[in-house]
Amino acid sequence: MNAERKKISSNVTLHSKNMYYCGFNQLSMNKTLLFKLLFTVLASFVLIGDAVAQDPQFSQFYANPLYLNPAFAGTARCPRLAMNYRNQWPGIPGNFVTYSASYDQHVDNMNGGLGVLVMNDRAGAGALTTTGASGIYSYQFSVNRFFSIRAGVQAGYYQKKVDWNSLTFGDQIQDRNGFIYNTSENPILNSRGVADFSAGVLAFSDKYFGGIAVNHLTQPYEGFTNAAKSRLPRKITAHAGAVIPLSQFNDWTISPNIIYQQQANFQQLNLGMYVSKGPLVGGLWYRNQDAIIALVGFKMEKFKIGYTYDVTISKLSNASAGSHELSMIFTFKCKVKRKKFNTIDCPTF
Repeated sequence: MNAERKKISSNVTLHSKNMYYCGFNQLSMNKTLLFKLLFTVLASFVLIGDAVAQDPQFSQFYANPLYLNPAFAGTARCPRLAMNYRNQWPGIPGNFVTYSASYDQHVDNMNGGLGVLVMNDRAGAGALTTTGASGIYSYQFSVNRFFSIRAGVQAGYYQKKVDWNSLTFGDQIQDRNGFIYNTSENPILNSRGVADFSAGVLAFSDKYFGGIAVNHLTQPYEGFTNAAKSRLPRKITAHAGAVIPLSQFNDWTISPNIIYQQQANFQQLNLGMYVSKGPLVGGLWYRNQDAIIALVGFKMEKFKIGYTYDVTISKLSNASAGSHELSMIFTFKCKVKRKKFNTIDCPTF
């Protein structure tokens, strides 16, 4: 899995982007022509072969809890609104921009939580756009006063659109001057909408937590042509961590975490730790052979804001200009009817 983004668009196959740029030093073309040529190669998958699609990636995992695991719906007990923005590789033409917003709350009469998640993802300067929305229900089972299990199911619908005018093809290339010819390719299907289903489970105590989520259970078909047998592979996410107060330091906590994700043949391992002192939060993550993620956050009782910068350590480091991500979370007041209710204490960002 592309460690920086885990993103392969559905037939404009943008997968494993590090692989496409690893040959910079061997190519003598100018940079502009190189980027156009690379995008041409990627776009050619629209018309031939199979395509493998993958999901956008966020670096602030717990600031977008419903995206990480649908079992997080309602875990804040009171209504929660989360908004996320990510700009990946702004130094490269055709960067990746993703917006996400979610709302969730616990419902006592349902002994669980309800949530809504919406997202918009733009790849290749708008050449491929994905927009989706989903509803989530989670059920909480308290094993005892200190340990609970929460299971969630998610059902949604998303639509992918291709702007054929933004694409370039191999028959447009002239060896000396680059893209000067008209293409003989004819635009075909411009968009496709599909239903999508996911599920997850979360177990937690007062200090420790862990969970597993499986997205795209039915592996929906999202190809733009009949020839390209493009299905969205299942994504498996396993995450675990702890929030440990430092008794010798007043108001200090540390939170070590691990997240593993697999989608098709791509794998990603994230190792990191958060450190908090009162309202201030800092964090540092390592994403396997791809990026180091630095986080700074500020949290109050009802409002949280966080910023991360991904320092690319792969062969794209000099060209990508890293990745920027911003999150805001609002938690609204509510009346707590049930006193004996375990809430999860997990990282904010």
